[in-house]
Amino acid sequence: MKIKFTNLYKLLPEKNKIFNKINYLIKNNQFVGGEEVKKFELEFSLFTGSKFCVSVANGTDALFLAIKSLQLKRGSEVIIPVNTWISTAEAAVDAGLKVIFCDVNLDDYSIDLKDLKKKITNKTKLIIPVHLYGNPTNILEIKKIVNKRSIKIIEDCAQAHGSLIKNKHVGTFGDIGTYSFFPGKNLGCFGDGGAIITNNKNYYEFILRARNHGALKKYDHKFSGQNSRLDTIQASILRIKLKNYKKVLIKRNKLAKIYYENLSNLKNIALYKLNKKYKSCYHQFVIRVNNRNKLQRFLSNKKISTMIHYPYMLNELSFFNYKKKLPNAKNLGKKILSLPISEEHTPKEIYFICKQINIFYKKN
Repeated sequence: MKIKFTNLYKLLPEKNKIFNKINYLIKNNQFVGGEEVKKFELEFSLFTGSKFCVSVANGTDALFLAIKSLQLKRGSEVIIPVNTWISTAEAAVDAGLKVIFCDVNLDDYSIDLKDLKKKITNKTKLIIPVHLYGNPTNILEIKKIVNKRSIKIIEDCAQAHGSLIKNKHVGTFGDIGTYSFFPGKNLGCFGDGGAIITNNKNYYEFILRARNHGALKKYDHKFSGQNSRLDTIQASILRIKLKNYKKVLIKRNKLAKIYYENLSNLKNIALYKLNKKYKSCYHQFVIRVNNRNKLQRFLSNKKISTMIHYPYMLNELSFFNYKKKLPNAKNLGKKILSLPISEEHTPKEIYFICKQINIFYKKN
C-alpha cells in the first residue's frame, strides 16, 4: 500500500464548481477585489464568530499588518514560542519589534506557560501564541497571566481553521487572530492567501486601509500602507471550500482517533495530550520519538510518506542571535515526525500506518 503525505488535487471538493467559477471570473475580468472577496470575508467572519475580517495576500502579511495595527513603539518586546514557522518571528522583526523566544510545552508543542511567566518584563508589549498543528494553545491561561498589564495578544491561527476552546473559535480570544490559506493548509486556496479577524473596530479599519496602500478606494490614501490583497479567484475557491469544511474537520478528527487508539500503547511514542474541552482541526498529527530518522526510513520503505514540522527551532537560526537556553525545545526538531492525516486518507490507510509503526517497535 502506497500512502502519500498529501495530494492537494484529491482534497478538492466540488471540482467542477470550482473550475466553472474560475472560468466565469476570468471571462468577466474579475481579478482583484469585488463581491467574491467581500462575501468570503463575511462568511469567514461568521465561521470564526468574529465581528470583523480582512483578507490579505498571505499569512505572513496577516501577522505583519496585525502587529502594525497595534502601533507599538519600535523596539518593544514580543514573546513568541520557539517552535513555529518562521513567519511568526519574521513579521515581528519586520515590524520593528524585539523577539523574545519562549520555550514550548511537550504536550502539544505550543507556548510553555512557566517559561512565559519568566519572560514577561516591563518591555513586553505583545505575545503571539501559536495554535500549532491545529492544537489550541492555552490562551485562557495566557490571558490570566497577562491580566491587567498593557500587553496585547495576537493569536497565530495559521494552522488552526476550525479549532475550538469550549466551543469558541481560536483567534477570538486575543486582540487579533491571523490565518493562512496556503494550499497545504486544511482550508487552502490555489496560491497564497491570508486573513485577519478582530472584534476591535480601530484595528479593523487600520488593516483595511493598510492592505491597500493606505486607501479604501482609489486615490484615497491616508497613510503609506502596502499591497496585500487576496485576489478574487482565491476568494471564490475559499468560499466553496469553506462550505464543505465541516466535513473536513469531522474526517480529520476520526483519523486522529485511530492514531490515538492504536499508538497510545507504545511507550516509545509521545502523542498529543490535549485538554478535553479543546477541539483540534488536526492540521498535522505529530509524534515524538527518540529514533525518528530510523522510524522515518522504515515507513518510507513501506511506501508511507511522512514529513518533519519543523527540523529546527527558531532560536537555532543564527541571524536571530538568541542565546538563552530553552530546555524543552532542545533537540526537539530531531525527534518529531508528522504522520499522514487529511480528508483524502482512508481509515484503512491510517490503520496500516499504525500497524507498521507497531511492527517497527516490536523489532526495535
